[in-house]
Amino acid sequence: MASLSFPVINMELLEGSKGPETKAVLRDACENWGFFELLNHGISEELMNQVETVNKEHYRRFREHRFKEFAAKTLNSGDISPAENLDWESTFYLRHLPASNLSQIPDLDDHCRATMKKFAGELQKLAEKLLDLLCEDLALPRGYLKNVFCGGSDGLPTFGTKVSNYPPCPKPELIKGLRAHTDAGGIILLFQDDKVSGLQLLKNGEWIDVPPMRHSIVVNIGDQLEVITNGRYKSVMHRVVAQTDGNRMSIASFYNPGSDAVICPAPELVEREAAAATAAEENKKESYPKFVFQDYMNLYVRQKFEAKEPRFEAMKSSQLIPTA
Repeated sequence: MASLSFPVINMELLEGSKGPETKAVLRDACENWGFFELLNHGISEELMNQVETVNKEHYRRFREHRFKEFAAKTLNSGDISPAENLDWESTFYLRHLPASNLSQIPDLDDHCRATMKKFAGELQKLAEKLLDLLCEDLALPRGYLKNVFCGGSDGLPTFGTKVSNYPPCPKPELIKGLRAHTDAGGIILLFQDDKVSGLQLLKNGEWIDVPPMRHSIVVNIGDQLEVITNGRYKSVMHRVVAQTDGNRMSIASFYNPGSDAVICPAPELVEREAAAATAAEENKKESYPKFVFQDYMNLYVRQKFEAKEPRFEAMKSSQLIPTA
């Protein structure tokens, strides 16, 4: 299902006469969609074209034949029932922070490594700029969210990229490109194929297409930002629907807290909510849990394709750090 109201934000309009209107779209996107699409985000079209070229060539040369072997084995297994624990994707991961693994990924040539390193640097700057825009929206001090993400022992966030291809699937009714899930981390920046669609998010019980747009960056809210904002921002279920035609490129970069960073609702937000509830003679809203990010990830890897709410409840019941 397509939606003409999917939030699209032209970052050039954040300042000037259209700034308040554009920032209102950003707020609505974070609170009610969990997704938005960025235009004029500051990453050059030339660099994005290079990223697309090197990754599509890498898939063609080194990964396509492996995926075809997997596909043949899967489709010829004789089991024609819907696949519940399988995704129709070819994927590898790049780590950028706290330490890079770019030099360790096989089959990447020097040009590809240099291109992805440069792209990661631009995405990191964009992620941190977005975090400050969210601080402004939340009326939190500038730098608050970045400081939380970098609050671990090494003073760095966890930042990495999942490079995926979703090849044509002859039986999309039986297998998802990627099963529905929320993202565990902080803020996710996606450079997706502008010709082959497939990404959808769940809103009000309906699956909504995330429209492919040339040279855009799709942003979505992860579970950690939902916790830090005490539920004001929402991480939402999303999936990739396998397509019968076209090979969809997806380059998703995850700007997450450091592994031992402590995550909890921002005290200033909690205090404001409590004061508002008192003034309105309403019950105080229950706060989200307080935990170490890696503890949440340890749970997430076992429950990625399940609802987020039981994970939050599990962290409440197991938390060793008292909630403020």
